[in-house]
Formats: sequence, C-alpha cells, structure tokens
Amino acid sequence: MPLYANAPAHIRAITPYQPGKPISELAREMGLEEATIVKLASNENPLGPSPRALAAVREAVRDLARYPDGGGFELKQALSARLCVQPGQIVLGNGSNDVLEMVARAFLTPGNSAVYAQYAFAVYPLAVQAVGAAGIEVPAQDWGHDLEGMLAAIRPDTRLVFIANPNNPTGTLVDPTTLRSFVQRVPDRVGIVLDEAYFEYLPAYLRADSLAWIHSHPNLIVTRTFSKAYGLAGLRVGYAVAHASVADLLNRVRQPFNVNGLGLVAARAALADEDHLARSLQVNREGLEQLGTGLAALGVKYIPSHANFLTCELEDAASVNRALLGRGIIVRPIAGYGLPRHLRVSVGLAAENRRFLDALEDILRFDSAGS
Repeated sequence: MPLYANAPAHIRAITPYQPGKPISELAREMGLEEATIVKLASNENPLGPSPRALAAVREAVRDLARYPDGGGFELKQALSARLCVQPGQIVLGNGSNDVLEMVARAFLTPGNSAVYAQYAFAVYPLAVQAVGAAGIEVPAQDWGHDLEGMLAAIRPDTRLVFIANPNNPTGTLVDPTTLRSFVQRVPDRVGIVLDEAYFEYLPAYLRADSLAWIHSHPNLIVTRTFSKAYGLAGLRVGYAVAHASVADLLNRVRQPFNVNGLGLVAARAALADEDHLARSLQVNREGLEQLGTGLAALGVKYIPSHANFLTCELEDAASVNRALLGRGIIVRPIAGYGLPRHLRVSVGLAAENRRFLDALEDILRFDSAGS
C-alpha cells in the first residue's frame, strides 16, 4: 500500500486553499512585465506597510541569526495597552489563519462538529476537516450570516461556531446589537470564533465592543490580523484575544516561534503608526466609493461591502476573469466559495481601480458587440 493511502480519509479529501494569483505567476504565464500588472485579488493594503514598520524591519534584519521571542512579549504588551486586555489573553499567530487552526486543534476531534456560514471564509471548513470533525454549513441570508439559522444548527456535539465579521468574500456585516444577542444565546459549552480580520475598516458606530464581551462570555474568541489594514500580509502576523484559560489552551497547541522576528517588530511599529492607518482607511473609503460608482455605471451588480473589497456579479465571471488577466489585472474568482458568477475585487489605489473599471468596460462592450 502506498504511503499516501495510509493518510486518514478526511485528510485525503481536503481540497487545498487556493490563494490569489501572484504577480510573478501571471507575468510568466502571459509574458508581461511585472511592473505593468495590477493585483486586486488578495485584499492587501495598496499603500503598503507603515514607514515605521519598514524602519523597524531594517533595524531587525541584523538579528536574523537569532530565534524570535517565542512568547512575543513586546507585541503582546503593545496589544494589551491598545486593546485594554491582559497580555495573558493574547495568542499570537502566523497570520490569523494560524490562530483559527489552533482553535480547531484545541477544541475539535472526530465526533465533534463546528458551525459556519455559506459563503464564509474558506479556512473554517478546512480547519474543521483537517482534524476530522464534521462541518455544518448554514445557508447564507442576503449573502451573509443567518445567525438564527446558525444558532438552530448547533447540535449536542457542536464545539465551535465560526463568524466572519465583516465577512470574506462577500463583505457583509452583522450589526453589533444582533451579534451581541447571538453571543448571549450560544451555549457556554460552544466556542464562538469571531473573525474580525477587517475590523479596522469599520466606522466606530459599526464596531462591536467584542473584546469587552469576553469577560462575561469566556467562550468567545476574537481573532484579528496585521495583514489587511496594517499592510503586513507578507510577514504573517495575527492574534486572538480570549479568556485567559482559553488562551492558555491555544498556546499549548501553538508551534514554537510561530511568528517570525521581523513580523513581531513590524507589527508593534505598525500598531503605533496611527497616521498611516488613518491614511489607509481613507484610501479604502474612497476606493470603495470609486469601485461601487464605476460598477453601477456599467450596470454591474455588486454586494455592498464593509471591508476592503467589492464582490460583483457577472453573467460569465470566468470569461471576464480570463480577459482581465490578459490585460494584466488580477482579481479573485470565487467559484470555490460557491459563487461561480462572482468576482471579488480588492480596493487598490485610485489609478489601479480606474484601470480595472476601464478594462471591465472594454470587456463587457466587446462581449455585448459580439453577441
């Protein structure tokens, strides 16, 4: 019997996560110059990292021969002060994906189940399947989470419920009041994983005070990342905030030195650069408006978004995506999420957004003329 056949069936059945196409890959495929390619596929910050983060990385490069601080002491102290939580409540990860997988390893086994929404982040079912647990997908409501349906889907063997707020890839949001009501009604034995990767993009009035809820709901685990608004996707730094007893369990399954040294210093510096974050949020607000107005002018439907991307609906999304790639523009097809007629477009700089809209107009006009 070959070695691969000895792997558990639930591992062999996993469909690997498909990331956005890299610029270098498209350049090779199409024979394009990398500098001419616009990537609007992976929800990255078009401004790049904070200048303070870049300076911190340049300073830290000299210590690459040393292992990083395995406990992330200084970053935890900075997060503790910013978020008004105790350092012992914080768990650091190699991106928030790492933390999500820690949660699955800590609380799920074969014979358990986890609940998540249709059209929610692809890592939830992957993390659940990787540990042999059963996934319960609840049909979406208006492209987002049906919290009443998710509450009803909880079974005696359910150990976790995953919620992305705002949601990726649809950009939908559960308002704070509705979310708090849901948290209050989930049984204490069930962990609530609230994925807030796009939290910083929300205006203050739409931000749930989720970290404060942990005191009265110790089954709540909030995850966030430095990959989006803070512009550190390439360094992979995320974190969870949880009750200290839950954080302790997550740290038991966390890999040693799971956050690299450059990521630790860059994240701490980025957290302190409020000016860069403010500029990033302004660029995103203006970009969402630009993309939404442009898509509407083309008669293209899209899902209103609370994140840093728009998901639009097209009659033949796959063909449009291929045509965009031929023009050196990378967006994200999301057929793998069960949305074969949709493309997700990250907010870029104004000129990048304009180039996408102009290319899309040309493609749609050509298709219309051809038909």
